[in-house]
Amino acid sequence: MTDATTPNGPIDQISERFLEAYAALDPTESTFMGIQGHDHELPDYSPAGFEALIELHRQTVAEASAVQATSPREEVARDALLERLGLEVESYEAGVQQHQLNAISCVAVDIRQVFDLMPTATQDDWETIAIRLNLVGTTLDGFRDTLTEQAAAGRVSARRQVEVLAERIASWTGADGDDFFAGLAAQAPDTAIKTTVEAAAASARKAYDQFGQWLTTDLLPQAPSRDACGREVYELASRKFLGAAVDLEETYAWGWQELARIEGEMQSIAASLNGGDRSIEAVAELLDNDPARKIHGKEALRDWMQQLADAAVEELAGTHFDIPDSIKRIECMIAPTTDGSIYYTPPSEDLTTRPGRMWWAVPAGLEDFTTWREITTVYHEGVPGHHLQVAQTMLRTDLLNRWQRVGCWVSGHGEGWALYSERLMEELGYLEEPGARLGMLDAQGFRAARVVVDIGMHLQLAVPRDNPFGWRPGETWNAELGFEFLRAHSRMETEFLRAELNRYLGWPGQAPSYKVGERIWLQAREEAKQRQGSAFDLRTFHSDALNLGSIGLDPLRRALAKL
Repeated sequence: MTDATTPNGPIDQISERFLEAYAALDPTESTFMGIQGHDHELPDYSPAGFEALIELHRQTVAEASAVQATSPREEVARDALLERLGLEVESYEAGVQQHQLNAISCVAVDIRQVFDLMPTATQDDWETIAIRLNLVGTTLDGFRDTLTEQAAAGRVSARRQVEVLAERIASWTGADGDDFFAGLAAQAPDTAIKTTVEAAAASARKAYDQFGQWLTTDLLPQAPSRDACGREVYELASRKFLGAAVDLEETYAWGWQELARIEGEMQSIAASLNGGDRSIEAVAELLDNDPARKIHGKEALRDWMQQLADAAVEELAGTHFDIPDSIKRIECMIAPTTDGSIYYTPPSEDLTTRPGRMWWAVPAGLEDFTTWREITTVYHEGVPGHHLQVAQTMLRTDLLNRWQRVGCWVSGHGEGWALYSERLMEELGYLEEPGARLGMLDAQGFRAARVVVDIGMHLQLAVPRDNPFGWRPGETWNAELGFEFLRAHSRMETEFLRAELNRYLGWPGQAPSYKVGERIWLQAREEAKQRQGSAFDLRTFHSDALNLGSIGLDPLRRALAKL
């Protein structure tokens, strides 16, 4: 999709070749990126398939390392490419990509989720879906071979992660009555293609059933009971998710202090809303029971999110951000699954085939929702959060090569920006209503607690003896303490918190990337203020920063320092 305005220096050409080859080797990621042409395929997740991916990354790193950038813009592109692909090689060589299992982000999850993003408007679209459904069995067989090979080398995910993934698969195949594959097939038009899709869906369901059973009967007995991944794996994971190297002990200590600061603010708001009572739990119950803050029904929730998202776009465009008309559309969706997750998926590369979407996988049976908690979520997933960040990046064909626009995603950059966006909306006056501000702080506090829990559990650190809450001083972190801490510092359902804990244990380093990413974004803004003095302009800072594309946070700070 290169055009006359796309940067075309030597690094850009290397990046373009890499993206084309990567999309062919990983058609699932191709669909997620919005690149057309591979929706009828699935990746090869066998040992040979993973080796082909590794080799592509190695070759590209070697090629880009030997080439000099021709401009400051291309220096940023080179820095971003080498940082991302270099970490992918490290991760592959450590066996992380090949063996890591969890219920949020791994091969088995990605294959299922890709069907949410496939077009369904035409007969050809449904034929493509059927072709891909029929490939699920072969693809999962290849991944099973990889997991078997990794197990022989002593690399198996913890028992907890094997179990939760098997449970998640069972939920997709109808164990709890919610059969994802039957639901997908039911959407096919009532023509000859419907029978084809139904047969393909049945084949995919059977493949997932068999894979889930294999996890339980064959892999689980080999899985270690220890949840913590240890320092070596965690340091790599942290660098990969942040795109930055941070002092983990300092970050752990900062997480404690940041949580205490946020909860102090929440207690002050609670007192103002509840007659002087500083209890966060009491005011949360008060707000949850306020009829004016309640929504009934999933469709009503979707409509409320859409209205709030559209209003944010309309009001921020031309005032605090430059938002072109072509990316003003965001679509709020109720996901076809019920795991409780809320997430964003980017638009297609052409910005027309598929819009940017905010998804909510509403848990089964949940029909009542409280708005005070979720206003900040809409800003996080929509504008000025993920949608503005991602869609604007895709537009900058004059500044960013194609890999930078659609192929690069750094969690610390993206999730850090989205959390920064929540705080920014407070700064801009959008959260002046105390309940809405409390909701933002509640979300921020939860992210700060995740920094403490994630680092503490995986490094098996001691709870500080002088921690600001006087909680369990000197004890060593484990899963039980992690759950107790989350329960004490959040106002969420027990089952959701258990799922969150499993997520942290199975996806080390990812959860802290939100709050630590926000911290680095705020540091970068302060550094820009110091450099520019009275000439600093917030709107210009945002534009300059986003125009760098998704980039590791260390490369981001280096690039901003040169502007």
